Amino acid sequence: MDDKFLIHLEIAEKSYGLWIDRKDEQLARDAAKQIRNKINQYRQNFAQSDVDVKDLLAMVAFQLSMSNLQLEDKNDTSPITDKVQELTSELEKYLKDK
Repeated sequence: MDDKFLIHLEIAEKSYGLWIDRKDEQLARDAAKQIRNKINQYRQNFAQSDVDVKDLLAMVAFQLSMSNLQLEDKNDTSPITDKVQELTSELEKYLKDK
């Protein structure tokens, strides 16, 4: 059963039709809202100058990408996994020698 459906999201005063999984609807709407909020923040910061919406979108994309990369670094479990493997090897060696 195909559980995709069409929703319309407004980003930077333009409507986009997207086919998404029904389970992802709220996530998609929240993401669009987050983008709109960040665009509005940048508009307020640059209210004195005439900033093109493409520039605002570029700044939002950059900020969200930076946040995403920071979260990836926080969720990187490879140092922990490496340490566990090292300790496991030491423990196995110790038990084998006994």
